[in-house]
Amino acid sequence: MKTYTELMTLPTFEERVDYLMLHGTIGEPTFGYDRWLNQKFYTSYEWRKIRKQIAIRDDGCDLGCEDHPISGRIHVHHINPITKEDIINHDPKLFDPNNLISVSELTHQALTYGLKDLLPKPPVVRKPYDTCPWRSECLSENSK
Repeated sequence: MKTYTELMTLPTFEERVDYLMLHGTIGEPTFGYDRWLNQKFYTSYEWRKIRKQIAIRDDGCDLGCEDHPISGRIHVHHINPITKEDIINHDPKLFDPNNLISVSELTHQALTYGLKDLLPKPPVVRKPYDTCPWRSECLSENSK
């Protein structure tokens, strides 16, 4: 079972993504016709209360990484997926802070569907003349 405590020992955003990746299938039903249970749960007072606590704990940062602030809506992701039986039985893992982490919309989709390509790429470090290498050759010849 994966935990928030273990997740926080991983120093980088990329390592945390790898740890949490679910490798789901796009279009695969999660609750199917019982989706109303899911919707009822996510609008409950208990969920809204714990959701706020988790967003505060993670300081509004994606996967709790200080260098990844979330702009826009903060999603609170269950580290270990929940089922309709968990909701029906009011399983404690639904509200366990050690099973919850703040994520952005893109990170949530990437984790749920196993699509790392959705995640933002780090900026490319630019160097002089890297987009037109012939200019550096011309400048080198002129400076001789």
